Amino acid sequence: MANLEGNKIIAAVLTAGVTFGVAGVIGSLLVHPKRPHHAAISIGGEAAAPAAAAPAAPALDPITPLLAAANVQNGQQVAQRQCAACHSFNEGGRNGVGPNLYGIVGAKHAHADGFNYSAALRGMADKPWTYEELNAWIHNPRAYAAGNRMSYAGLTNTQQRADLIAYLRSISPNAPAP
Repeated sequence: MANLEGNKIIAAVLTAGVTFGVAGVIGSLLVHPKRPHHAAISIGGEAAAPAAAAPAAPALDPITPLLAAANVQNGQQVAQRQCAACHSFNEGGRNGVGPNLYGIVGAKHAHADGFNYSAALRGMADKPWTYEELNAWIHNPRAYAAGNRMSYAGLTNTQQRADLIAYLRSISPNAPAP
């Protein structure tokens, strides 16, 4: 008999292929994966399929009335837990992944020198950060400025947002009164 090693190798590869194919079919029947209808990103000049119009988001309640009872210490804790990984809060502090937030209240969008802002925020460079603007940004950065690079999902708790904005006001020497 001739050497059957080549046949054994081919049989092993075919057996593995059939096994993986059957496992994929059985897995699809059990799990029912949902496949995206359009590309999540566009590469090069290719345009992704237009997304269906989302229902209008509910309007945010005004934050200014809550600032009178907001707790600056709680806001500082929220800032340390949620924001400090990317932002600094001290005067003259460094820009990290996000810009330094000292003096943010009342400052213009894209205010930090030397920070590489996304086009979405550079387009708002003349607009000041008011309390309501900060409220909308902190609630949902993606909805506030579509196309920005901030990966933070947002803070849905209204009282925590009020506390955080009160803290940002406390470190903003030129902040207007609420």
